[in-house]
Amino acid sequence: MATIFPFFEWCEKTALFRLISNHESFFPALETIHLFGLVLLLGTTVILCLRLLGVIMAKQPVPELAGELAKYTASGLALMLSSGALMFVATAVRNYSNTSFWVKMIFLAAALIFHFAYFRKVIRMEDLGMEDSARGRRHGKLAAWGALVLWFGVALSGRSIGFLG
Repeated sequence: MATIFPFFEWCEKTALFRLISNHESFFPALETIHLFGLVLLLGTTVILCLRLLGVIMAKQPVPELAGELAKYTASGLALMLSSGALMFVATAVRNYSNTSFWVKMIFLAAALIFHFAYFRKVIRMEDLGMEDSARGRRHGKLAAWGALVLWFGVALSGRSIGFLG
């Protein structure tokens, strides 16, 4: 049976691994950037989801709100993914046997697919006036709850990486 463990070992033989592991403050700085990105992403996602659920800003059109938040959401995602990739390189072999790491990767893959394949589609449906229909409201609620569960799943499982194996 083939394994991806050699890739994890290779990561820890790179110059990037040596750079991160040889500087005491590099990894904590990456964690801080990673958390800042997560806060941006989760914050904007929560605002949009609460709007889709009809809890806040009922008069604010969803696509307009999404447009106003888009650059913050994208920045948060970019910071989170780039710093996460660097943190992975620095801890690859240790993460290979960490169940929480794999749970986070599953949540992350699902959240990204959901976001780009469904959540954004619903935002566009809202743009077409579907929000006023029962179908549009159903899709909006499904998109909101799906996004909240998946992104908070990423956050919670990521937080447990350092504590659970």
